Amino acid sequence: MRYLMLIYGVEAQLAKMPPKDMGALLGEWNAFNEEILASGIVESSSRLRPTATASTVRTRDGKTTITDGPFAETKEQLGGFYVLRVAHLDDALAWAKRVPSTRYGSVELRPLWEREDYMK
Repeated sequence: MRYLMLIYGVEAQLAKMPPKDMGALLGEWNAFNEEILASGIVESSSRLRPTATASTVRTRDGKTTITDGPFAETKEQLGGFYVLRVAHLDDALAWAKRVPSTRYGSVELRPLWEREDYMK
């Protein structure tokens, strides 16, 4: 089974973090990333640039608009993701619990449809 692990945080909170604390957090992230990559379950992953760099495209009633910024204003912003291939949801949850940013944000796990399942 494949799961998308979406990692959310509060950009404003990170921007205010003292350099010492940010360095410690980045150290935790580096250790987590090395470990999860070494496990062999990661198909893809990436950190996202801040929401200020986002563009959103919408088409309504045949008219397409492009706006700067994320799709919706939220308290937490999507900051990165991993695509995991694991045997069970419990395996994905075990990794999600270890994500360093769960202390100030959240992690959402979503099962992915395999193309052959939804293209029938």
